[in-house]
Amino acid sequence: MNNWFHHVSHALSEAFGSSWAFFAAAIFIVIWAVTGPMFGFSDAWQLIANTVTNVVTFLMVFIIQNSQSRDTKATQLKLDELLRAVTNARSSLINLESLSDEEMNRLQQQFEQLRERAAQAD
Repeated sequence: MNNWFHHVSHALSEAFGSSWAFFAAAIFIVIWAVTGPMFGFSDAWQLIANTVTNVVTFLMVFIIQNSQSRDTKATQLKLDELLRAVTNARSSLINLESLSDEEMNRLQQQFEQLRERAAQAD
């Protein structure tokens, strides 16, 4: 199931992120707007656009979140590998995203102190 969702999510994010998808959405809006006078701008006419928009938005939230999570995880793994490969880097920074907020705040303060020392040295 997880692998299937990944493949479907990836394919949909590629498709919906394309210029063709934008063009199709623009055509839908034009057709919807042009047909307004034919239907007397009725509630049913408005409901069609609202329903399509809501359904697409609802599904896209999950597709975008999946894509974002995978990209973030891949970036973090690449950064972890770089930290592991650089001899003078602190290997304790590997998998940093799993630290608590307090631990991250302490680490941020350490980096701010390093930055201040570097500014004073210059």
